[in-house]
Amino acid sequence: MNRTSEYELTIVVPVYNEEDNMERLEKELSAFLPKAAVKSCVLFVNDGSKDSSLEKIKAICERQPDFYYISSSANHGLSTAIKAAIDMTESRLIGYIDADLQTNPEDFNKLLAKSGEYQLVAGIRANRKDSAFKNLQSRIANGFRRKMTGDTATDTGCPLKVMWTDYARQLPFFDGMHRFLPALMMLVDGKFCEMPVQHFPRIAGVSKYHLYNRLVSPFMDCFAYRWMKKRFIRYDIDQTNTGLA
Repeated sequence: MNRTSEYELTIVVPVYNEEDNMERLEKELSAFLPKAAVKSCVLFVNDGSKDSSLEKIKAICERQPDFYYISSSANHGLSTAIKAAIDMTESRLIGYIDADLQTNPEDFNKLLAKSGEYQLVAGIRANRKDSAFKNLQSRIANGFRRKMTGDTATDTGCPLKVMWTDYARQLPFFDGMHRFLPALMMLVDGKFCEMPVQHFPRIAGVSKYHLYNRLVSPFMDCFAYRWMKKRFIRYDIDQTNTGLA
């Protein structure tokens, strides 16, 4: 039996070479679960880590009854890690937070307050603690994406989100899709909203992002999204005698 079916929310944490953050992740996530607005669990997704992350994940899951993991021996990237977690999750809701903990798990409760009405509730990083150059890259990328997709989202890079799992499974996935969740949710007739959340500087480990995957790659992905949007399959079944509808 898939144990995530016993929970209302599965919090997905993609992990790639984050051994220095694992102790803090265990402390903060285990402290949050009793305070969560709904019954929640944690699902680590080890994405081919080359350090001791996987060993530490396994040890955490042995200590913590509401912590689970899946693991790949190869690094596939953030979008694939999220997709793998969606495929694995059987709770009604799925959440996402980065392993660097630049956002606070307690802010999940803010997003959950809106999750009954919206299929995607995303955080907006208030008072971002990143460098001025990183913030400039994000503003440029977000502005170009909004013009290309029409999604109106303010901060798609915020690593704190809650989605309805059944809608998340309908999303057309591609490498880089984690930046397009609001636009993709619109394709499947889902609604999204944004909520301000806390943001903190990274205090351990090394960022996996650089100029190419923060700015150049998202530009190219915008054109891929527009191509896909024109060809996205939609249909309604009006009549049937199968007994299934």
